Amino acid sequence: MRFFAWVITLLLSFHVAGWAQQKAVPGKEISNSPAMDMSQQPSPDMFKPLPELKGVVSWKTLAQVEAIKQKDRFVPQFSNNITVLDKKEVKLQGFMLPLDMGEKQKRFILTAMPPSCAFCLPGGPDQLVEVQAKAPVKYGFEPIVLTGRLQVLRDDPMGLYYRLVDAVAITR
Repeated sequence: MRFFAWVITLLLSFHVAGWAQQKAVPGKEISNSPAMDMSQQPSPDMFKPLPELKGVVSWKTLAQVEAIKQKDRFVPQFSNNITVLDKKEVKLQGFMLPLDMGEKQKRFILTAMPPSCAFCLPGGPDQLVEVQAKAPVKYGFEPIVLTGRLQVLRDDPMGLYYRLVDAVAITR
């Protein structure tokens, strides 16, 4: 739960920072502002569900987890399809949700659905993967495919279910 509060706070700070950069300057149109790079606008197709790709772990597979109450908290119970992927090299596709400012990101969240609101996470913990990349990955609105070692998290203090370490962006 703390992780989601942290991400929402971070997203809110991006929204406020972006708003501050986009304020109009007298005699200058907002669309000409360097803060609004029109070449980086999302395509309308990105709001459709991602097609499944051969050799890429699907979000349907990652959704095969159930929150089970144990004592005073909930813990994930993963299907066998997921537990066999733990510590294995896998490919994942999704949308980048940056955690820092900048054109390139070394640590970010990969999501099943594109972020559509600066105040909302685009899914639950089964639709989010923390990514720790070997080298910074360029931010964009289009889906990306990554390869790395998947960690299935059974007791993460931030409430995450998955982490992809030593990740590398690959071309399709």
